[in-house]
Order: sequence, then C-alpha cells, then structure tokens
Amino acid sequence: MVLPTFLLNETQYHESPPLMSNILAAMNIIFTFLFLCETILKLIAFGIKNFFKDPWNTFDFVTVIGSIIDAMVVEFGENSINVGFLRLFRAARLIKLLRQGYTIRILLWTFVQSFKALPYVCLLIAMLFFIYAIIGMQVFGNIKEMPGEEINRHNNFRNFVQGLMLLFRCATGEAWPSIMLSCVKNKECDPNANKPDPHSCGSNLAYAYFVSFIFFCSFLMLNLFVAVIMDNFDYLTRDSSILGAHHLDEFVRIWAEYDPNATGKIHYTEMYDMLKNMDPPLGFGNKCPNRLAYKKLIRMNMPVDDEGRVNFTTTLFALIRENLAIKMRPVEEMDQADMELKETIKTIWPLQAKNMVELLVPPNDQLNVGKLTVGKIYGGLLILESWRSTRFGQVEPTGLPVRFKIFQAGI
Repeated sequence: MVLPTFLLNETQYHESPPLMSNILAAMNIIFTFLFLCETILKLIAFGIKNFFKDPWNTFDFVTVIGSIIDAMVVEFGENSINVGFLRLFRAARLIKLLRQGYTIRILLWTFVQSFKALPYVCLLIAMLFFIYAIIGMQVFGNIKEMPGEEINRHNNFRNFVQGLMLLFRCATGEAWPSIMLSCVKNKECDPNANKPDPHSCGSNLAYAYFVSFIFFCSFLMLNLFVAVIMDNFDYLTRDSSILGAHHLDEFVRIWAEYDPNATGKIHYTEMYDMLKNMDPPLGFGNKCPNRLAYKKLIRMNMPVDDEGRVNFTTTLFALIRENLAIKMRPVEEMDQADMELKETIKTIWPLQAKNMVELLVPPNDQLNVGKLTVGKIYGGLLILESWRSTRFGQVEPTGLPVRFKIFQAGI
C-alpha cells in the first residue's frame, strides 16, 4: 500500500519520459483494481449495512471511488478535466496505515484525547496575540509603509487584523529581527498620521516588544502543545488500567485467533487461555496468578451454552465492566445492580438496547440455579485450587469418587 503510493506520487516530474508515464499509469490501474477487489470482498463479507457502520470502511470506499475516477480520467479524458484534485485520493491511501499498527493507533488515540486540553492552550495563545496586536497598533501603527521594506502594505500594524498577521509571521520565526529593526525609533511616519516631526515614529520599545513576544510565543506557548500531547501520551501509556479504542481492536484481533470462522463464540477454556495471553487492562496477562484470574472470572460470570462456549459481546462487556467497576457490587446485590445497569443502557442507547441489552447484561434465567456459567465453573476450580494448597490436597487421590477424579483430571 505504501510502495505504490510513493511510486505513483514521487516518481512523476515535469517532462518525464513517455515510457515512465505509461508504466505509472498501468501501475495506478493495477493497484486501484486491487483496492477495488478488497472493498468488494469486504462488502460481501460484512454486508452493505454493517460495512458502512465502520468509518474506516466508509473512508476506504470513498478513496476507492475517487481512485477509480482518477484512473478513468487519466486514461480517457486528462485533457478535459483537471486531475490534480483527483490525485489526492492516491495520497489518501496512506491514511489507512493509521489503523494497521498498534503503536500508531495509540499515538492517534493520544492525539485525540489531547484535544480536550488543547483549546485552553489555544486560548492562551489567542490572548497573547490579542494583547501584543493592540500594543503594536498603538506604538508602531503610524510607521510609513515602504515597498521593499519589512513594513509594507502587507506587513504592518495599521489595523488589528494586519497586526495579527504580522505577529503570526514573527511567531514562525521569519525575519522577525528585520521587522523589529524596522520599528525602532526615528522611522518615517505615514503622512496621514499628521505628526509634527515626520521621522518621529517607531520606538526603542520594539526591542523588548519583539523579543518578549518571540520568547512567550515560540519558546513557551507553542511548546505547550507538545507538553500537553506528551503528558497525555505518558499518562495514557504509563497506566495500563486506562481503556482506549485500540484495546477493542486488540481484543478483536486476538479473539479472531481462537474463532477463525467468526462464529462469535469460543469454548470457555479457550477464553481463559485468550485472557491469559492478552495484556491488561482487558486481559489478565501471562503473569496473572490463577487464583486472581479465577476470582475475576467469577465476578464476570458469563453464561455458557450447551457446548461450553461463551459469547463475544458478553465476554467483552463483562471484561470492561470488571475493569471499570461498572455497577459491581457484592454477590447478594448483583441482581439489583444488573437491573440498574440495564436501565442505564436503555436510557443512553434506546435503539441499540433493544437487540443488545440481553447480550451485554445476561438475564437472570441464564445465571440462576440449573444453568452453567463461567462463574460457577471457575468457582469450582478456585475451591479445588485452594484445596490442593492444603496438606490434604497433596495426598495421592486414591479412593476418591470417580466423578471427582474426572473433574480433577480436567483442570
């Protein structure tokens, strides 16, 4: 995906040989066809309704349509239509990389989370520009505009907007010392200023004005952007208990390894292995003791079907609920907590709750007496694990009932 994009965008230049242009055009058609096949296969696999539920799939679809139009215009009608805009769809293919790598998704998630604090930084910078623009209008607004000089009709403090534009240029570091020297004392005044001395405009305050502005803006304020993003990145990656959107992608990826046919269900023993192989916060991790893992699974308590399998959606929500402690109470109060959680879900997502609430929070008739659940299975395993740690549990289990031997052998 990256290679064809670079080849198609970076190897074209003015008066390139016809052979190279033909090769690049053929490559563009080939790769566009491959992307089209990928989109068609996704549409067949997910269905039209589910396909467009994912924003990434919608983006891929628009990119492919634009690439097809680009290829057709290049092939049949380049002289009649400007293809410069259509070629942006080639570069847009690189955006698909954002969802491929786990680290890239973490960086993207961090950047999105940083938007919550960035408006305050932008407000501080806006206040800084506002104050300095007003001061610049009062002190340097009467300097004559000189073509070819730093203070000209495009660069001046004649009004508030022009002052902001000049300060923005200074903030980028472009020739700000020259602008500063053009605003010092004894500069020629604008004729409309009606100054008695035509060379009395400007002020030596320009040295402190521009140096302080560059210090506050370039060395302090703009670095706050980096500080906010770095602080969020450190916070979100240091604390492994914080859940993010990339954790859902990781859960789906690992679940697919245990459920290659996408049935939406796996055996409860495979579910335990999966959670042990999955890093926190959703998973338990390889270093998690069995007893602690058993206790977590007892609290999660997902229902198990007749084949000993657990549901994808139920397992994922149980993990999120356990990790974030959503309506988690003592055993005798869990029924009431489940009812409250169902009502909360129905209030927040009234349409989706009609089909999903029973999967997110299983009804009591699937968890009560006579029904097998993950909590009951691993509750028994926890009892057995505790019994094994005693001196009685370390005795050779000769003479034990056959059922107990079978249960013990199945651990």
